[in-house]
Amino acid sequence: MYKIKYPHGIMFHHFHDNINHFKGQGSISASQFIKILRHIGLKNISNPKDFLKDIINKNKKVCLTFDDSLKCQFDIALPILKKYKIKAFFFIYTSIFEKDYEYMEVYRFFRDNYFKNIDEFYKIFFHIYENEKKILLNKYFKKKDKIIKKIKKNAPFYSLNDIKYRYLRDKKLNKKELHEIMLKIFRIKKININKIKKRLFLSKSDIKLLVSQGHAIGLHSHSHPYLLKNLSKFNQNQEYKKNKSILSKISNTKIFSMSHPCGSYNKDSIQILKKLNIDIGFKSSLIFDHKKKQINLSNLEIAREDHTNILKMIK
Repeated sequence: MYKIKYPHGIMFHHFHDNINHFKGQGSISASQFIKILRHIGLKNISNPKDFLKDIINKNKKVCLTFDDSLKCQFDIALPILKKYKIKAFFFIYTSIFEKDYEYMEVYRFFRDNYFKNIDEFYKIFFHIYENEKKILLNKYFKKKDKIIKKIKKNAPFYSLNDIKYRYLRDKKLNKKELHEIMLKIFRIKKININKIKKRLFLSKSDIKLLVSQGHAIGLHSHSHPYLLKNLSKFNQNQEYKKNKSILSKISNTKIFSMSHPCGSYNKDSIQILKKLNIDIGFKSSLIFDHKKKQINLSNLEIAREDHTNILKMIK
């Protein structure tokens, strides 16, 4: 049985059924999702409205959270939630409803489904990066060895190539540069990037149905920056204000929750969320803060366990 030492969230992203949603890195099937729920114990799962009370009272409970506005969650996880009468948080970024949207999930779907394996994609990506930046990555990453090992320790479910790719994506490339590299790889594979979008994301009617079934719709920023904490306070405020405005209009419900995109936030983020009357927010790890001697640093910094780690516990 899953041991709960403190209230926290369980973080889910991708699901597969090999019909409409293909298996990809980190994705799980309906049967695996059920195994995780049973391992946690249905009695230990709180609904969104009760979970804030659990935080305040330090009840040993968990809640379920779903990030990134993904259609696969609606198609595969939602029927199971309905079957077991579980309500969950769904955190949605809203640029998907505009022409200039965040391509992160499109990139992910592309690399998971149009290559022999993920390392074939990384090989092409690293090759293009080296040519454009005139740099030898092996030599570069040797200098970053301590950083790579630290990331691996905090996120053991990532491979070394995952970490190197994410480091380049988040630290060394802006969105325009990343998109230009990805477009080159799309052209190599002769794939139309815009056709992928339609099958990946929730629609407005999907969001309305989630609300009608009692699930909580929460913020995840508007454009899903990889490192939101690097934005100015003004730009962070714009991200969350627009996110909340669009979601409020679509869902016609009070928005009281959020999760930090890619776990990235700072003091400005917390101040902005408080002014927007957000009651509860989730980070993306279970890292214990030894200075403060706690894991949930505030109601806007609630810890989460990744579902992949729970799956590893199940024999």
